[in-house]
Amino acid sequence: MATFAEALNEQIGYEFGASQQYIAVAVYYDGETLPQLAAHFYRQSLEERNHAMMMVQYLLDADQRVEIPGVAAPKTAFDDAVAPVSLALEQEKRVTAQIVDLVGLARDEGELVGEQFLHWFLQEQREEVASMTELHNVVERGKDNLLQVEEYLARKSGGANPLEQGAPPAAGGAL
Repeated sequence: MATFAEALNEQIGYEFGASQQYIAVAVYYDGETLPQLAAHFYRQSLEERNHAMMMVQYLLDADQRVEIPGVAAPKTAFDDAVAPVSLALEQEKRVTAQIVDLVGLARDEGELVGEQFLHWFLQEQREEVASMTELHNVVERGKDNLLQVEEYLARKSGGANPLEQGAPPAAGGAL
């Protein structure tokens, strides 16, 4: 069984993998000339990258070894405009389960500082699953007129700040 630090290093790989998958989704939407959907997923990619770097910073601060794992190639071809959001929703649910498992491992090991660190991620994942569920519903309803989805995203984003409030520090600084 992995230690908390080993499992957190593994999670870093999952976060970087999620970042790569979101880039692939953004590129798909860019290729379909859907700039709002593309921009949304480019931002999501940066957010996942920042999450990985927050975990890197935690390990550095805890004087633990940091290993940056390789990631599997992302899916780049999709059958329709709904499929990438469906994939993203499943990815967010999977990451939520991974974070829950990490919290359990930290608790089992008595790694209370690590558990406290992860509480921010639990809240973040609740918000991410809710947000991606909403986007999935909007894209599913608007799949016959994706310009309506574009309009929805343009209204919803309205100059939103990409920096996450209250987030742990990211190694190298958040982008």
